[in-house]
Amino acid sequence: RPAPAAPAPPAGTGLARITTRQAVQATAGAGFALVVGQLVSGDRWYWAVGATWWVFVNTTSRGETLVRGFRRVLGTVVGIGLGFLIAVPVAGAPVPTAVLAAACVFGIFYSAAVSYTWMMLCVTLLAELLYGLLGFLSPGLLALRLAETGVGALGAALAVLFVLPVTTHAVTDVWIQRALHCVHACTAQAAARLAGTEGADPAPRVAELEQLLGRVRLSVAPLVHPLSPMYGRRRRARRVLDLLDDCAREIRGLVAVAADPEASHDARLAAACWRVEAAVEALTGGGTVPARTGGPRAAEPALAHLHDLEHALAELATPLRSPSGSRLAGA
Repeated sequence: RPAPAAPAPPAGTGLARITTRQAVQATAGAGFALVVGQLVSGDRWYWAVGATWWVFVNTTSRGETLVRGFRRVLGTVVGIGLGFLIAVPVAGAPVPTAVLAAACVFGIFYSAAVSYTWMMLCVTLLAELLYGLLGFLSPGLLALRLAETGVGALGAALAVLFVLPVTTHAVTDVWIQRALHCVHACTAQAAARLAGTEGADPAPRVAELEQLLGRVRLSVAPLVHPLSPMYGRRRRARRVLDLLDDCAREIRGLVAVAADPEASHDARLAAACWRVEAAVEALTGGGTVPARTGGPRAAEPALAHLHDLEHALAELATPLRSPSGSRLAGA
């Protein structure tokens, strides 16, 4: 199957559109970096502008951008420290520099999807090796690299804090609601498949759900960051992620059962799917989420997955509607 298209960012018009706001913020942050970077160094000011630009890439909220800026500075600091231990002693020797540069390139691509801090460490070390090869590497240049990176990160931070700010909660709310609607769509397609409906295929919806959950994790990352001072919100955000993962696990199990050609439709599946739909609508629309009644777990695999999915959705109501601070989803 072709890979599913990446989910589009939350929609809007004019300055309400997140991409438009981010463009304005990036311009303002880059302008600050350009002016202050010029004051720091007339030759290397572009390091500050570049840092501001890259901090904004793949971020959609204030929290994401602040965390990205912190990680960029941290990776640069650690990379400069390693540069004193590795790049400076190598002093541009061709063979060791080539081997270490190749290792840095590998590290950049390997860590890009894992840790932005580690990626920036490898980028910084690679730059130091190349400047050593050119004969320009010095402690002063490393200090300037750190200063310009700090200016760029500061420009991005000031822009997202004071220029058309988009809060982490506002973005997270949208992604969570889209994930919940996708949970319902997956359930409906799986039930239709079990009922023998021609053309019913939950697999694309499952792939979409995985991508949406990835966006939720990325958006909520600032709230669950170890250095986040808001303990209550961090605990609630982690609980939401755990329950959404539970929903995804039950959906995958339900879809696996529906893919079995010998699986038969049970009349109780329709009622269970209706309860899932009602729970999703209540979570995203502000209504009362029906509590999952107790009792023995269903023996039929499809019903068991649906009942566990109901339970996870009912449990989501508590962290999503906590009265303290901004809600993570809902009206």
